[in-house]
Amino acid sequence: MDTYLAVASKRDWRSYADRPVPEDVQRRILDAGRLSGSASNRQQWRFVVIDDEDWKKTVAPTVYAAGNIETAAFVVVIVTEEGRRPFDVGRAAQNMMLAAWNDGVASCPNGMPDAAGTADALGLEGDLLPVIVLSFGYPRRDLGPESKSAEEWSAEADRLPLDELVIRRR
Repeated sequence: MDTYLAVASKRDWRSYADRPVPEDVQRRILDAGRLSGSASNRQQWRFVVIDDEDWKKTVAPTVYAAGNIETAAFVVVIVTEEGRRPFDVGRAAQNMMLAAWNDGVASCPNGMPDAAGTADALGLEGDLLPVIVLSFGYPRRDLGPESKSAEEWSAEADRLPLDELVIRRR
């Protein structure tokens, strides 16, 4: 899949098919996060992977939409010291979600009303705080990203038109 098509066709999914994501696919997704750039190449994030049902039940109530976590095949919580470096974390998260989409795995970023509460639920020690919680799983139905062109996906997106977003200085 070409990158622009992946970006244009990717949609966030909030519930998933009841089927596991194989370890090798999970590893590719995690490696895509590891490979993303960071300030001074510090890679100050850590990835907490949750694929155990009991752990999902523990973490689910700490996000805004618990069902996203409960139905996910696996969850990745990106943590940093004191929740810092949200831009770098965003880059890692987007890399993971696009790599997942390339393998047919849907995803959704999940916010938390209380990062410290999520840290407690995860049993994090020291000053590590979660910045974002990503849920992953196969979609309930085939989405066929290559069934349309990137331009068609873009035209159908529920987004403001590009002309309303761009302020150009020449």
